[in-house]
Amino acid sequence: MPSPSSLPTIGIDFGTSNSAVACRVDGVARLLPIEGTATTLPTAIFFNAEDRTTHFGREAVALYLSGVEGRLMRSLKSLLGSTLMQEKTAVYDGLVSFEDIIARFLRELAARAGRELGRIPEQVVIGRPVHFVDDDSKRDERAEESLRHAARAAGFRDVAFQLEPIAAAFDYEQRITKESVVLIVDIGGGTSDFTVVRVGPDRATRTDRSDDVLATSGVHIGGTDFDQRLNLERVMPEFGFRHHGPQGREVPSKVFFELSSWHLINWLYAAKAVRQAKELRTSYADTQLHDRLMTVLEERHGHRIASAVEQAKIDASVTDVQTSIDLSCAEPGLTATLSPADMAQQLSAQLENVIACAHACVKRAGLRSGDLDAIYLTGGSSALRPFQHALRRSFAGVNLVEGDLFGGVATGLACATPQRRRT
Repeated sequence: MPSPSSLPTIGIDFGTSNSAVACRVDGVARLLPIEGTATTLPTAIFFNAEDRTTHFGREAVALYLSGVEGRLMRSLKSLLGSTLMQEKTAVYDGLVSFEDIIARFLRELAARAGRELGRIPEQVVIGRPVHFVDDDSKRDERAEESLRHAARAAGFRDVAFQLEPIAAAFDYEQRITKESVVLIVDIGGGTSDFTVVRVGPDRATRTDRSDDVLATSGVHIGGTDFDQRLNLERVMPEFGFRHHGPQGREVPSKVFFELSSWHLINWLYAAKAVRQAKELRTSYADTQLHDRLMTVLEERHGHRIASAVEQAKIDASVTDVQTSIDLSCAEPGLTATLSPADMAQQLSAQLENVIACAHACVKRAGLRSGDLDAIYLTGGSSALRPFQHALRRSFAGVNLVEGDLFGGVATGLACATPQRRRT
C-alpha cells in the first residue's frame, strides 16, 4: 500500500448501473474493494428520510426495497448532458441539484478508496463513453463538463478523462503476448462503445499511443435500455400496457414507459402523478389491471419490479431457460415470465443497432471483420447471451474474449498515463 506522499492516481469507472475504482502500484493495476470485499458498487444513492442519513450501493437499494421511507436514485449517469443536471430535487436535507448528487456519489467513492490507500486521492482519471449523447456534440461536451464539476466538487484536484473502451484496451493489453488488432466492445448500463486498437507487449511501453487507436464509435443503448424494453413488453401488460378500454382505445402508455424506466419511477410517486394515474381508470375495460397499477404506485413498488426484471434477464441469460418474474407486490400470486427466446425477440432491434455500430467502427478503421485478431468484451451487459450470439453470427470466425466485465475499464483507467487521458 503506498504512502500518502506517493499516492497514485486512481481510475474511476462511473457506470450507469455499477461503478468501480482501481489504482496502479509498482506497475500493476488492481481493483479496490469499495463495498465490503466487493470491487463494484451499484451506482445508487438512498436518502433516508427516517433518520436523515445517506446510503450508497447495495445498502441503498436494500433499504429502499425494505420499505424505509426515503428517496432512491439510480442511473444517474444517464442524466449527464440533459437539462435536468442543474435542476434541483428534494431530499431530506433540502433541495439539491443532480450534479451535486453525482458529486456526493464520487465523494463516497473517493472516501472508500482512501480507506484502502491511506489517504483520499486527489488525482483521478474518469471513464467516459464515446458519446454521452448521440448526435449532439454540444450536449456531449456539457455532459463531460458536468461530470468534471461534480468530480472537483467531490474533492479531486486533478480530473482527467479517458474513453471507456480505450481504457478496456489497456486492460486487455496486459493479458496478451503478441501484437494484435482488437475490437474492444464495452456494453455498459447506458451506452455501447467500440474501439479498434493495436495492442501488444511492445506497444504497452510507449508513451504516445494515439496512432494505435484506429477508430472509435458508440451508441446510446445499454443494459438499462434492455431492462426497460423487457419490463415494458413482459411486465407492463399486467398493468394495462396496450390494454383497450370500453371505447376501444388503448390506455395512454406514458405511465408504463416511465414505470419501466428506473430513473423516472420516482416521479410517478408524486401526488400529481398518482392522481393522473387514478384518472386512467375509465380507460380500462378490465379494472383489475388498473387496481394493480395503483397498488404499485401507491405502495411504491416500481423499483422492486424493475429489480426483478433485471434479475430475470440475468437468470435467463445465464441458465438459458425460462425464468419467473415475481409481481406479488402488486397482487398475491401474480407473476410474469421471461424466456431466452422472449429476450432475443424483444431485444432484436436494439441488438441490431449495437452490432451495426460495431461494424461501423471496424469499417471506419479501414478493416474488415476478418482482419480482427479478437473481440474483447467488457461491461456487464456484454454477458447477455442474445448479444453474444448475435455478435458471433455477425463476426463469424473472430475469437470472442470475455474480460473482467465489471472491473476491466477501471483497471485500464488506472493504467492511463497523462498522455492517455482525455482532457
